[in-house]
Amino acid sequence: MKVVLFGATGMIGQGVLRECLLDPQVTEVLVIGRGPSGQAHPKLREVLHQDFMDFSAIEGELSGLDAGFFCLGVTSAGLTEEAYQRITHDMTLAAAQTLSKLNPGMTFAYISGAGADSSEQGRIMWARVKGKTENALLRLPFKAVYLFRPGAIQPLHGITSRTKLYRILYLLMSPFFPLLKRFAPDSFTTTEQLGRAMINAGLNGAPKTVLETADINRL
Repeated sequence: MKVVLFGATGMIGQGVLRECLLDPQVTEVLVIGRGPSGQAHPKLREVLHQDFMDFSAIEGELSGLDAGFFCLGVTSAGLTEEAYQRITHDMTLAAAQTLSKLNPGMTFAYISGAGADSSEQGRIMWARVKGKTENALLRLPFKAVYLFRPGAIQPLHGITSRTKLYRILYLLMSPFFPLLKRFAPDSFTTTEQLGRAMINAGLNGAPKTVLETADINRL
């Protein structure tokens, strides 16, 4: 399976990249980013691209792919709805529309979030925008689209978030993860489980389109 990955330097993207490089069924990983991922591997290829609203300049790099993993995202804290929508919705759709045109047989997996509002009418801004993005992706002519809605995520293997607030939260939560794993295993997932689930969806499909934390852990 040939994979294209967006957001490889974020916490989730780091985890997905790690699992892709470890999996023998993933033969090539193309990372699209504004800067280098910092990783080196025989099956890793990186293309640096600055304008995430327009991918026409690199269309030649984006064909012949089996799966797209979109892990790019930001916190809505401190952003207006317009600014958050530009990053969360508009950039995602710019990439996805290009990929669906060039790879109609592609499986596209999108990292959304627990609580995303598919009605697009709720009071919570980030949830509305995530829901709008999900709905737009489902209308594209991919082979399949899977919407991943993880809640709490435990970073493993030295992976950390680039967002200071999240780093503090994960540090505070870390003593409780062993208890959660024992008594409430589906209340959170890990970067490893999430990466494995995305790969499995790309290879074999998934039982449903919207995948909550429990579905991710089972996949």
